[in-house]
Order: sequence, then structure tokens, then C-alpha cells
Amino acid sequence: MTTLILLYGLIIGSFLNVCIYRIAKGESISFPPSHCGSCNEKINWYDNIPVFSYLILRGRCRNCDSKISIQYPLIEALNAIIYIILFKSFGLSIDSLAYAFILSTLIVVFFIDLNHMIIPDKLVLTIFIFEILHKIVLYFLNRETYLKTSILGAVLAGGIFLLIVIISRGGMGDGDITLISSLGFILGVKLILLNIFLSFLIGAIVSLVLLALKIKTRKDPIPFGPFIIIAFFIVLLFGNRIIDLYMHLFI
Repeated sequence: MTTLILLYGLIIGSFLNVCIYRIAKGESISFPPSHCGSCNEKINWYDNIPVFSYLILRGRCRNCDSKISIQYPLIEALNAIIYIILFKSFGLSIDSLAYAFILSTLIVVFFIDLNHMIIPDKLVLTIFIFEILHKIVLYFLNRETYLKTSILGAVLAGGIFLLIVIISRGGMGDGDITLISSLGFILGVKLILLNIFLSFLIGAIVSLVLLALKIKTRKDPIPFGPFIIIAFFIVLLFGNRIIDLYMHLFI
């Protein structure tokens, strides 16, 4: 089963690369077929096998020999690893399938925000709608959906970030507000507060490292969406344990 999930994750990861490249440019994700960004030649199926084709071609286009970004196999591998982690954590369940879709979408958001500093509203809306469907399925399976805390989580998280945007006068983007709000609907009040705390903690650490290495200066903008997403993944897997550990140690 793990091997099948790995292969499925790699295949979906390949599609995520298409989404990252085309959505940011406002292009269709279904047409035209996969092609080289340099010479525009159609990529044959045997040159489009996740990870393996990149290794076989040594990171270069077969037609024009232009360099292929290492981002492509990394995203394919990352998505596959995330799927395996979800399977190990939640088993083969409705939750693992739902979180796989949500996290794959968040990978697209992560890299679009990282590369272009934008968070497409349609991707955030997709996450929100999908989580509503997830909760409806859980309801019909007689599972507790905690709808009240989900709504409060969305409103609270969105309100906190809206306040930050107002106070910072645009220091954070509108996309961050909608993103954290949709994740608040998934996590609920308690866990989204932890998500927000870890987002700023991770952001502070990464920013200090970038400044220390002189990769960024104080005037350079740094997208916040990736920090939110990294924190969400941590909270989704370990959130309750982190809170329990904190309560045990300090309260």
C-alpha cells in the first residue's frame, strides 16, 4: 500500500508543477499539453515520469538541452512524502484523503506565493469548499464535525490577520487573511491559534537566517504564506500533542 501511495503522490506532484507554473501566469492547467518552457516542444510521456525522467535527462530538456528547474522533482517527491506521512498518521480514511487534497493545494499556494508573492483566491476558496464537503461526509458518517469551533476558528483567524494588516498598513497581504481563515475553519479555534503562533515563530527564525546569510535585506519583502502552510502541516499532525505538552510543562 505504501508503494502505491508513493506512486500516486509522485503523479499528483507532477500535476502540481503544472498548476504552480500556469496558475501564476493565468494560463489553463489542462491545455496545451506539457511542453518545455524554453523551446515549447511537447514533452513525451517517457520524459514526463515524475522524478525519474529528471534524473535520466540529468535535469535538461531532451530537445533544446535547456536546464530544468530542480523544483520539479522536489515538488513531486515532497507531495509523495506528505501522502505517506498522512497515510501513516490517519490510515486509509476519509480524513487522510481530504488532507491529501488540501495539502497538495497548499503546496501550489506555497510555491506561487514564494515565487510571485501572491495567493490566488480560487485556490483558497477551493480549500474552503472542499473542507465543507469533508465535514458533510463526516456528519453523514456519524462523526463529530465541531462546526461551531470551525466557524469561530475561521472568523478569529481572519480577524487577527485583518487587524495585523490594518496596524501594519499593508505589511501583510489580503491573501494571508483568506488563507489563515480557511485553515481556521479546518483546525478550529484552539489549533488555529497554535498555527498562528508557529507561523510567526517560523517566520522570525527563517527571516533572521536569511538576514544573517545576507540573502535578504531588511527592506526585502518576504512572503508569509509559506510560514502559515508549514505551521499548518505541523499543527495538523502534532497540534494536540504540542498543546498537551505545553499544558503539562507550564500549567
